[in-house]
Amino acid sequence: MGFFSKINKAVLGNKINNVRVVPVATKIIITFTIIILVSNFTSNYINVMSNRVELVNLMRTVLEKDMKDMYLFANTQHEIYKINGDRSGSLEKIEDKGNSELEKDKSIVLGVQPEGKVLFQASKIKRYENFTDTEQLNDLNEQLAEFKSQKQIAEDSGQNSTISTPSGFISMHFNDEEYFAAYKYNEKWDVFLIRGEEVNQFYENSRSIFQTISIIIILITFASSVIGVFLLRSILRLIGVITTNIMRMVESQNLDLIDMKGATNDDVSYLGYAFNTLSSTVNNLVTIFRKFANRDVVIKAYRDKEVKLEGVQKELTIVFSDIKSFTFITETLGTDIIKLLNLHYDNAIRSIVEHDGVIGAIIGDALLAVYGAMEELEGSAQNKSLQAVKSSYKIQELAKALRDSMVAKKDQLIKKKKKLSRTEEKVYKAVLIEVGVGIDGGEVFYGTIGSYVRMTNTVIGDNVNAASRLEGLTRIYHLPVICSEYVKNDIERNVDGVPIIFMEIDTVQVKGKTIGKKVFWPIQEEHYTPKVKKEVAIFEDALQHYYSGKWQKANPLFKKCKLAVAKEFAMRTSGKSPKNWNGIWEMKTK
Repeated sequence: MGFFSKINKAVLGNKINNVRVVPVATKIIITFTIIILVSNFTSNYINVMSNRVELVNLMRTVLEKDMKDMYLFANTQHEIYKINGDRSGSLEKIEDKGNSELEKDKSIVLGVQPEGKVLFQASKIKRYENFTDTEQLNDLNEQLAEFKSQKQIAEDSGQNSTISTPSGFISMHFNDEEYFAAYKYNEKWDVFLIRGEEVNQFYENSRSIFQTISIIIILITFASSVIGVFLLRSILRLIGVITTNIMRMVESQNLDLIDMKGATNDDVSYLGYAFNTLSSTVNNLVTIFRKFANRDVVIKAYRDKEVKLEGVQKELTIVFSDIKSFTFITETLGTDIIKLLNLHYDNAIRSIVEHDGVIGAIIGDALLAVYGAMEELEGSAQNKSLQAVKSSYKIQELAKALRDSMVAKKDQLIKKKKKLSRTEEKVYKAVLIEVGVGIDGGEVFYGTIGSYVRMTNTVIGDNVNAASRLEGLTRIYHLPVICSEYVKNDIERNVDGVPIIFMEIDTVQVKGKTIGKKVFWPIQEEHYTPKVKKEVAIFEDALQHYYSGKWQKANPLFKKCKLAVAKEFAMRTSGKSPKNWNGIWEMKTK
């Protein structure tokens, strides 16, 4: 582990399940760091704000002085204009005077007429024809109207008292920015003479000082915090040991003992010893619970802290798998059947879980799995029925791998013994297990039933029985996997780039049902070779004749087709179609 990785681990802690577990020492330092930073920033801010008050007062004085100078200069230029008649020259001199006294890039001197037209402008920004802050202009005009009214009253009454022209300080918007300005009405030019400074530019120096001091505060505080983290981690070392061990246990889902070597006599040490006391017992219980409960039950138990007797109506996909010729296998192997079942189920259940399925039931040689109950774990491109088909073929692959291993063992025995005994031959045939898989889906009841003394997770519904019936059809049609039209529609409608090709097999009325349903063989894309595609086309052509009652045309096509499923139809169509044939084949057995 590198130096920076060690620092990162010491300061920020470890991640578990994408959640950062921050050390207590770091939290303490962060808390005090925030308090120190807030305190220092507040003090610095108050200091800057106090200085700004003084700066504003100083700015008022400077603006007022500049305003008086510009006011007198404007009057002088007006007199010159009256003498020589060069109005534009006088206005240009006023602008030159203003520009000579402006230091900042956005400082301005304006002569704004009451109607809003800019008579002259001294600045480094672009020139404006009109004064854009109409609200402020209205206020100035109100003051001007009051001034003219009072002046008129004084003149009418013959009083010689001097009425001061409108002047003062304003905040205004100009050039899309905020300005603080001093103003005074100039009667000779009939303009409001405005001397302004852009607010942000005026406060630039004080803001720069505030930022510089703030950076220094942050650097000093950060350095102190890092040192503090290591000091506190040394003092609180055992907390880190306990936390690290618990995070490892959470990640592995196994409780273990914490190494308390070097522990001191304090409450933290007692916490560690108490944890070790409970660890062994709880570890055993958790291990047993995880083996007997489905993942969704474990998640709910972890989230809700209890397992409730409840269920929901839910749209799920059900897979039913069964071992063929199980009676023969049981008679042959006796109690050793358990070992064979465990070999098969260990692989099959792992495949189901890997594809986000949960185990609905294990009934001897039959396995019931449910897909869609773990929606929060499915990928964005996944689909419950697609997951069911994928895991069904994975179960077939695993069964074949088990058969291949048995064939390899047989070959080893033959090399050693030259020949197998009749009993050994019988056992060999028994362990070559073949599995049929039926898949259906729809609305079912899914939940926990029983009592609070003993409960189980189950799925109940007509589609569960249908999946079992479809599995039974695999023996008739000599296919590894058979699914319903629901599974076909669910995948084709909800999955982009469907990796499964569905071949319609038949329309069947299974025992116990009054209507016929279409059944399909889901073919994996990688197995849909040009050769298979050709045979599927022949079968589909024959099937259409079969449905329409033209069995004499269907029969030679079925015989021509090399798919295993075609043998059943070649046998059916060897004679004439039944009277009142509707295309539905009625099964007499389950």
